[in-house]
Amino acid sequence: MTWYFDSHIHLSDPEYVSDMEFILKQMEFLKIKACCVSMDYNNSIQTLELAKKSNLILPFIGIHPECANEELENISKLIEDNHDHISGIGEIGLDPTYVTKNEDAIKQNNVFETLLSFAEKFNKPVSIHSRKSLDDVFEIMTSYDTKHALLHWFDGSKKQLQKAMDMGFFVSFGPVMIYANDKQTLLSKTDESQILVETDGPVRFSRCFDMKSGQISFIPSVIFCASKILGKSFDDMATLLESNSNSFLGI
Repeated sequence: MTWYFDSHIHLSDPEYVSDMEFILKQMEFLKIKACCVSMDYNNSIQTLELAKKSNLILPFIGIHPECANEELENISKLIEDNHDHISGIGEIGLDPTYVTKNEDAIKQNNVFETLLSFAEKFNKPVSIHSRKSLDDVFEIMTSYDTKHALLHWFDGSKKQLQKAMDMGFFVSFGPVMIYANDKQTLLSKTDESQILVETDGPVRFSRCFDMKSGQISFIPSVIFCASKILGKSFDDMATLLESNSNSFLGI
């Protein structure tokens, strides 16, 4: 039996609270496991609580670059205390969108590198946010293990994609790929052993998704699209992604 994986989704976001029982039943019926990433300390606690409800929830805890001013000491202790119960560290990374002064950039870098150090200490995969910051992420990651690191929602150039491949990163593609030619092109040039799929819910998607929040039930459609781009059957694509997901997670 093949399991599908959503490699990056914010299931502990308030958007999903009222529908959580239905979502968990969906995941069980569709055979989907979810890497549930976190935004900050409080959200990380919520992720850990959510993971207690189902073994299909793979909890990632961390601090998003948007929240880099918050509670690094507390999240560090949370990782220390729960490293046996978490699947990975995330969402972590860099993003100049949230930088208004030099101090903000310094804090982002400090949070990112501190949490990368915890990932290495406890041998955990990391889910990395790299919007408008890929080259900086590449530079930092030369000092860290990249074999279980995911550049989620990859949005770089072909040259940057090749560098990601050479460094051993996984990259993930989501529902946008279904209608975006540039994402389809990037997927076609990605090493097949380094591809993952995601939804990044509750991000909303246009076109055929009519601005609906990302749902974990979108994953089969993303897999189907990827299979067509790469000239594979759906089953072969799903099997490949299961293998890649397990490699990313180190299981």
